[in-house]
Amino acid sequence: MRDQVVNFGIQGFGYAFGQNQDVTETAGTFVTDPERVIRWGYRTFHRAEPDVTATMLAADAARDALARLSMSASDIDLVVLATSEMPDYLYWDTSAGLARELKIDEVQTLLLNEGCASGVTGLGLIAGHLAIQPELQTVLFVAVNRVSEFHRNRMNVNNAVHSDGAVAAIMRRGHDQLRWLATEQFTNPDLCDFFRCDYGGAVTPLPPEDWSTATSPSGLERVLSHFGKDPNRLRVFSEYLANSVTRVIEGACDRAGVGIKDVAHVIYINDSADTIAEVAEPCGLSVEHTNAELSAEHGHMGAADQLVCLGQHVERGDVKPGDLVALCGISIGMRWYCTLVQV
Repeated sequence: MRDQVVNFGIQGFGYAFGQNQDVTETAGTFVTDPERVIRWGYRTFHRAEPDVTATMLAADAARDALARLSMSASDIDLVVLATSEMPDYLYWDTSAGLARELKIDEVQTLLLNEGCASGVTGLGLIAGHLAIQPELQTVLFVAVNRVSEFHRNRMNVNNAVHSDGAVAAIMRRGHDQLRWLATEQFTNPDLCDFFRCDYGGAVTPLPPEDWSTATSPSGLERVLSHFGKDPNRLRVFSEYLANSVTRVIEGACDRAGVGIKDVAHVIYINDSADTIAEVAEPCGLSVEHTNAELSAEHGHMGAADQLVCLGQHVERGDVKPGDLVALCGISIGMRWYCTLVQV
């Protein structure tokens, strides 16, 4: 294993989730073909109350983490917030809003918005900040997903049930548990339009009068249209997706000076059990060494998926000291990413 540019680890976690919802009971209120959603294998997802914002979820998760460690918000040197949905407000820095919620004065903040990737690639960016700022000792890293149901139908974006939740990780320089080892990522920009929302941005601020998330095309429909619904092209694309996940895990392992077979646990985005098992197979791992079970309980929480599952796997004893854990996934962009952590 190679020496790290900077040595830091995760000292503890905190969580905040929307209300638990049963997928089978609620799917029919979101889509006209609920059987399709039920087949994905999710049991429950989290849906925040209408007056609960992403900033509120993030602050609740941060307070939970600080309380578990008997720490004060004044102990934090850097606040990093990773989001994967529409911001609470335009022309507004949600990381600053989080610091205000926690009553931290004049602290460094950083806002990340790379979709689902930012909760994992953010660890590499934190490593960079620690490397160039030796005065930084303690970092609060929060990843949050709060679906805007005006902009998105949480069951019609892709083959996942989108869920509301936040996770906070307290990171300390020199902490020798859950140590960051390496981060790898790459993007295929030709595919960047697949999951975009066409309305609400500067190009088209307002949707047509008859537009709604119930009738707007899903990301999957964009993919099918892109490939002309040609089954051969779709098969090749599917293989490319899977191979690229393997490549990005291998890249992170190479940076850390380990092999892909040294990985003991894979935490992917909260996808179907079959997809997660396919991702873990090149590492020589069975689905029991993945986040498949937790995925079915939580739904897809965007940027929060991997850190929520990592924290809960640690708390449940599913991973042991010394294990190498690959946090990996695919995000808008299209971006493939992996961070390697040693328990």
